[in-house]
This record gives sequence, C-alpha cells and structure tokens, in this order.
Amino acid sequence: MLVDLYNREIIGHSAGQHKDAKLVQQAFATVPYNLNNLELFHTDRGSEFKNQLIDEALATFGIDRSLSDKGTPYDNAVAEATFKTIKTEFVNGTVFSSQAELDLELFDYVNWFNNIRIHESLDYLTPREYKLHHQVEQTAI
Repeated sequence: MLVDLYNREIIGHSAGQHKDAKLVQQAFATVPYNLNNLELFHTDRGSEFKNQLIDEALATFGIDRSLSDKGTPYDNAVAEATFKTIKTEFVNGTVFSSQAELDLELFDYVNWFNNIRIHESLDYLTPREYKLHHQVEQTAI
C-alpha cells in the first residue's frame, strides 16, 4: 500500500505471495497520478524498499527517499495504522481462492476506503472529500 500522508488516501496498492521490491513496483504502477508530482517516498527499513529496483524507480521520477529511523515505528505511524485497518476490515481471516479474486477484492476495498469510508482524523470525511474540500479552500485564499 502507498498512502498519501496528506489525506490518508491509498494511492497505490498490490498484493502477492512475496513481500518484495516487485510488489512495491506493482503498487507504484497503480498510482493514478503523475509520479513526477510525488516528492517523497517514506518507508520503514524493510528490504523490499532498499534495493536497486526501487532506487531506479524513484530516480526515474525524481522522488526523494525518506527512511524511518531504526527502532522508531512512530515515523511510519499513518501507514502502520492504515495496514492495521486493512487487516481488520478487509482481510480479517478471509481466504481468497485465487490471486485474481484477491486483486479484485482489494481494488474494491481501496475504492471504498478512499471514497466511502469516513475517517475521524479527517473530520469525518473520506480521503477524497478531504482533499477536494481543502483544494477548494486553497484556491479561495
């Protein structure tokens, strides 16, 4: 999952059998925005993030990297909270019959999470409503 810290929107996602750089690359491929507009990619120190494949992708789009300090889970708190929510609301013991079924269900969940599910931390708006509301405020100033 790639989470926008501004509005907690899931902007990229992927699922697979192995937690590796290829999975991260697949998540970047689902981002519906111009990757050149992303400024910073913050992660923990997992090996799936510290490798040549990810380095090349970030360099290609001019995205700076930020890594959590060792032993400091709070640096990645929003992403970790999002992962916990996904595990509770989406996975919760579900067994998927195939990768295709998982991919389809995950796509639906991300759509629901971004467009229908309200978030207390976003003044009870969805991530997309929050973004839209604050873009309107910015242009009105």
